[in-house]
Amino acid sequence: MSKRTHLTELGSITCPELSEFGAGNEGPNPFLLTALDTQSLALATPSLVLIINWNHLHPPIKIRPSTIEGDVTAVEWIIFDEIRVLVLGTSNGYLLFYSLAADLIHKQMVHPGRILRLRVRRARNSLTEDTSSEEVCVVMRGVIARFDGSDIQSFLRRWFQDERPQFWNQKPEMRESDLGISYGRLPYQLWSACKYGSCSDAAITGIMPPPLLEPQSSERYYCAVTIGEDAVISAYRLSEDRRRSLVGAILSKVVPVAFSALSSVSRMIWRSDQASTRKSEVKPQPFARGDPAKQLSVWYAIHLLCLSIIYDENLFTEFVAAFSLTCLKDNPRKGETLTLSPSGTLAAITDSLGRILLLDTQALVVVRIWKGYRDACCLFMEMLVGSDTVSSSSAYAEHTKSDYCLCLAIHAPRKAIVECVITET
Repeated sequence: MSKRTHLTELGSITCPELSEFGAGNEGPNPFLLTALDTQSLALATPSLVLIINWNHLHPPIKIRPSTIEGDVTAVEWIIFDEIRVLVLGTSNGYLLFYSLAADLIHKQMVHPGRILRLRVRRARNSLTEDTSSEEVCVVMRGVIARFDGSDIQSFLRRWFQDERPQFWNQKPEMRESDLGISYGRLPYQLWSACKYGSCSDAAITGIMPPPLLEPQSSERYYCAVTIGEDAVISAYRLSEDRRRSLVGAILSKVVPVAFSALSSVSRMIWRSDQASTRKSEVKPQPFARGDPAKQLSVWYAIHLLCLSIIYDENLFTEFVAAFSLTCLKDNPRKGETLTLSPSGTLAAITDSLGRILLLDTQALVVVRIWKGYRDACCLFMEMLVGSDTVSSSSAYAEHTKSDYCLCLAIHAPRKAIVECVITET
């Protein structure tokens, strides 16, 4: 059977700057990162970023981040109406916001460590309201951070208002950066999700109901799915309650041990004072000393207690422990990539055994498995239902949302094919 080809050439990109990204060389560039937009394409290497516009009206733009923040490890677009910025994640845990003119808008440390992935998607604000907003998810090894899109949007609007006042039909004003005043830090939540080992990829799938017997409150709970080497799939409940921070968890373990150690020391001092008033007696053979590790752990607990009293707890409240829901361990299977659907209800996970798992993120159940897809790449997309039977007269008819269905496109490079599977009707 001859191989069928269904390709339509849409255009090509040619510019001399592509030679710095490996164009013309044999084999793919393993360090190349891409971010696609409706108007631009961003290519990134560890030390260089190139922005190419589709309309060819503007020349390619180069961005060379400072080496102090580390190498570029993740790249993604953030779009709010007329505002379009490029966000870079670095190996030292920094987020860098750049404009289309290669201006550094904002730089912020998220957490010390390598940023593995940036995810930007539209998510619902609550379970009861049918409203949504953008959110940015930052994935690191064992750490998940979430930035609310409304905070980023207001931050960017302030910057563009000062940078381009003529765009907002206002008089030019002096920028706060020229006065030495910064816009401050973007608020975000930070969770530790490393109970089942460090994760290689993760995603916040959406808002989930509160746990049973939990009092009603205004705080929200998010569901996060992680993949890694120790556990193929892990699910966590992320809480906005900062009282359940890492400091609180440490103090709950440290305080009882510290008070026990302090009471033991006080009893020893009191007994030594009583013994000094008595006559010296023949001392029996002493018992062997306790475990030094246990003694060190007691004094370490006292040290942590003193630190928690001396330092302000607000320095640590950003780091909140995530509550584990479930996990799937199947050695030697390892999770490799995670692709989330636009609504967050489905996730496609590829593993080291050449399988693709379709996960229902609400029920946390694997609903389908495909085998024989090594090194596969997945992408969720919407397709017209029965588009092959649509007549030419209705080709330009206006379609509604019900005319589309969610599909999963699977690229199998070893088979040299792309398959499109309907995931829901």
